[in-house]
Amino acid sequence: MTYSSLSAYKQQIIKDFNSRTNYENEFHKRAATRLVELAKLQSGQYVLDIATGTGLAAIAAAMVVGSTGRVLGTDFALGMLQQAQQKVEVLGLTNTKFEEADADEQELQDTQFDAILCSSAIAYLIDIPASLRQWHNALKPGGIVAFSCLAETSPTASVLFRTVVQRYGMTIPNPNQLLGTPERCCQLLEKIGFEQIEITTEQFGFYLQDAESVWTGNARSAFGLQDVKWSKEQLERCKQEYFTEINKASTEAGYWNDVTMFFVTARKSSDPLSS
Repeated sequence: MTYSSLSAYKQQIIKDFNSRTNYENEFHKRAATRLVELAKLQSGQYVLDIATGTGLAAIAAAMVVGSTGRVLGTDFALGMLQQAQQKVEVLGLTNTKFEEADADEQELQDTQFDAILCSSAIAYLIDIPASLRQWHNALKPGGIVAFSCLAETSPTASVLFRTVVQRYGMTIPNPNQLLGTPERCCQLLEKIGFEQIEITTEQFGFYLQDAESVWTGNARSAFGLQDVKWSKEQLERCKQEYFTEINKASTEAGYWNDVTMFFVTARKSSDPLSS
């Protein structure tokens, strides 16, 4: 897989994630740890962590499955995989390996894994239903899929960003639309054939301390302004309007950035004849 052969969207994602210096922030650490907790992994299991990034969920899973288990983490952002590999080496983990792979294109064998994880990344996939169907096939009977996704109304600072830039003729799709409610998550998983669906809703919100960094993060993301052909003056006007809207919605404590996250777990039927 070469960078030049990727779609513009995929190139934006790689550029976004490989340029992040703060990916291992409290949000991503908490989200990955919580996902592994809710997946209820067992010693000796074989786990796949899709879009592993810097390996936060993969390493947490490796601690649970132990020396008799195995964890494979895949991602197509090499900069992040290098960070993940360095952490594994420092920790001395021998049950974890990482491979470069595009989550939308990697081929998985049927009934291969006991668990498939995807922490805070499913919204970036091009065809989420197709990926979930593939994950269903790749699970052993009784295997579990566990992923986290944001409510369609979160983060509110990003929703506001999309609202403001739309006034300037730029429509940015909501990446959290398809799985943006518990009902939609359930409907999609049931349609694919998953059972025992459980959704845990948790709040990861915080008061904004730096609106500038939030603007920059949204503008540079794959769901941002990377392709926009605006003049510097237009971009600055839009940016200042965003800050104005943030200030208008702020209280004495600041702007509350609601980050409602769904942790979703579901199982493949333990009866191979039913799948």
